[in-house]
Amino acid sequence: MHQRLGLIVPSSNSVMEVDFYRNLPHHITLHVARMYLKDTTVEGEEEMLDIHFPRALQDLVTVQPHAIVFGCTSAGALRGNAYDKELCRQISEVAGCPAVSTVASVRVTLKNRGIKRVAVVTPYVDALNYRIEQSLRDDGLEVVVIAGLGIDYNFAIADVPPEEILAFALKTIDKHSAEGIFISCTNFRAMEIKDRLEYLTGLPVVTSNQAALEEALRVLSDIETHK
Repeated sequence: MHQRLGLIVPSSNSVMEVDFYRNLPHHITLHVARMYLKDTTVEGEEEMLDIHFPRALQDLVTVQPHAIVFGCTSAGALRGNAYDKELCRQISEVAGCPAVSTVASVRVTLKNRGIKRVAVVTPYVDALNYRIEQSLRDDGLEVVVIAGLGIDYNFAIADVPPEEILAFALKTIDKHSAEGIFISCTNFRAMEIKDRLEYLTGLPVVTSNQAALEEALRVLSDIETHK
């Protein structure tokens, strides 16, 4: 069965759809709508959610997706977990299909892998790191350390080389007793260094794009099974 996966991303994101289409099975096609965003700041993401998200959703609905991923980790955490859940309910109501939250997928993946004490690596400024930390803590996870690169221009996040992400992650978790590592941001090339980071640290690693993709594939598989 051919299935269409919808993806809503910030307009300046150049990584998430690439990670997805490199790893999607052949029977699933990817269809992307973009929400205008230049600055990875609280103010920029507030505007993206309130003004540009509804337009992107309306556009994406016209391709009749079987499921939709909301592809921004920090925006999903921005106003708390209850807001993120309501955002997904709104997507499902408008589109008539299941909605997948990136930040909720991360929390589920961490728990499913038995990770309670997590070290968090991000490209963000502190104000967004705080929202990510709260989202994890509010779901019962313990954040032993969180560190960001302080980048507030979203396009520049994608320019960070994978080797730099790897080095920053190793530096961040040094001397912290974490059970696993979470690398946040759908515009961060973290999937490319996930396996190496696991090998070097001996810890499981979860990335935003990996978790969202796994959840999307699970949802689409359930749809196919129950047809």
